[in-house]
Amino acid sequence: MHDDDLLAELLPRLTQLSNVLNRGRMYEQAAAAAGISLERPAMAVLGVLKTAGKPLRIGEIADRMQVAGPHATRQVQGLEQRGLVHRIADPDDQRARLIDLTPEGTSTADRYMRTVLGWFTGALAHWPDEDRRDLGRLLGRMVDDLTAHLKALDGPGLP
Repeated sequence: MHDDDLLAELLPRLTQLSNVLNRGRMYEQAAAAAGISLERPAMAVLGVLKTAGKPLRIGEIADRMQVAGPHATRQVQGLEQRGLVHRIADPDDQRARLIDLTPEGTSTADRYMRTVLGWFTGALAHWPDEDRRDLGRLLGRMVDDLTAHLKALDGPGLP
């Protein structure tokens, strides 16, 4: 099979996966199961901070969410008002601020991620360990390479 044929078969499956992961119903079910009353974009900010494992600038949060800066800023402001994130000084630039999870924000992100990861664990429970490792390795590689390729197509100076 030619590489283009293989990728042509893969694209609809990737679209299907994207639809499953991004549909509102899945988020609503996971949020309800985790006892969370946040809109999906706000939860995405918490998820970005949790997976980063460190405080981030708002611009970095926006980049990781693939949204415009003002959108991330609005989400962060709402999360600040709810006590889920707070701003701290950037140790590398005292004029700049980083966004960090509060203990309640960490707990909220943890509950959501445990719920979603539990679903994935259940769905892949019958897979051999080697297949699960291969999936993680290859999917990570594909996403990283595709992201880098698309960024290069955007040209210099574009996000």
